[in-house]
Amino acid sequence: MSDHLPRLTMPGLTATHGFFSRVGGASSAPYDSLNGGWNTQDQRSHVEENIRRIADVMNVDSFHLLSVDQVHGVDVVTVRANTPLWSVQERPKADALVTDRPDVALAITTADCAPVLFASGDGTIVGAAHAGWRGAIAGVLEATVHHMVALGATDIAAFVGPCIGPASYEVGADMRQAVLEKHSEAESFFRASVKADHFMFDLPGFCVKLLEQSGVKYVGKADVDTLSGENYFSHRRATLAGSSLTGRQISAIRR
Repeated sequence: MSDHLPRLTMPGLTATHGFFSRVGGASSAPYDSLNGGWNTQDQRSHVEENIRRIADVMNVDSFHLLSVDQVHGVDVVTVRANTPLWSVQERPKADALVTDRPDVALAITTADCAPVLFASGDGTIVGAAHAGWRGAIAGVLEATVHHMVALGATDIAAFVGPCIGPASYEVGADMRQAVLEKHSEAESFFRASVKADHFMFDLPGFCVKLLEQSGVKYVGKADVDTLSGENYFSHRRATLAGSSLTGRQISAIRR
């Protein structure tokens, strides 16, 4: 079954990768069905099976599908040849990973935030980052590029995967002000909402701009809105429906 898991792939990424959807897993509602969120209230055995299926697609075992405890920050974990691997319970608090190891895959979980996958031009150095608006304005994408370059990466390509789109992401004036205080040039990524003192924010477009400014050679994005796309988990959709319970889709890459 795992061989047929739906996933988006981008031709500009010269490494094995996939932006996986919520389809093809073992979990029951409201986590149906390919929930990769360890911090959700889903049954642990279901999440473990979902991880196993994704790891199988990535041609690694579950222990070698590495993720982090995401905290909307800027810390990046560099996985080197001598880096001890960690269990789910030992996941470091960070929002990005980079590696040049051929025996591991890197994974990020999202449910509206932007998953970003990176690969060097020759595909031997890869990275994965979780970019919500807080992490994006703080510099998690630039930090990921910096750590890849430190490993020797050149001609880096990066793709922004499925996330909440500019037609769906309504934010308050305080959030807009927080973004503009760090990035005054970001005003073009906001437009007025029909709701007073609210704005629509183009998160994927903003991430693309940050990646271009960081020196990434080739940048792209998926034209998928997680709020309106029923095949993707969306925290905003769950909240609008009166619930905070939703799963997390996984985006993964390996050299």
